[in-house]
Amino acid sequence: MRISTWLDEKEAENLDVSQIVLPEDLSYDDVPDETIFFKEINPCGILCTDNHPFSTVERFGHWYYCRGRNKEAGIHSSGKEWRFFTKDRELAINTAKSHIGLYLLFVSVMVGWTLF
Repeated sequence: MRISTWLDEKEAENLDVSQIVLPEDLSYDDVPDETIFFKEINPCGILCTDNHPFSTVERFGHWYYCRGRNKEAGIHSSGKEWRFFTKDRELAINTAKSHIGLYLLFVSVMVGWTLF
């Protein structure tokens, strides 16, 4: 079964699927149709294998799966993981950017704030 089909079934059961946890077999068996957004904060370099804050948006059919580890968790820390399902592409991207700290920077550049 595809993730998008499973989410549609759960939504038809009137469940809030925005924060739903995928069954393990389903989360590892289905490959996303595309990765829309990915950003990792890794000041250590590509050879570091520790945990780093990240945000990603993957599309499964007409569903967008946002997930990541908050920037506030710090470098090399675990915890503060988040996830979010939505059918709205822009909401998914903005959510991912806000968790990694890119959205506020983008807004500040567009509005003309000066960062010191």
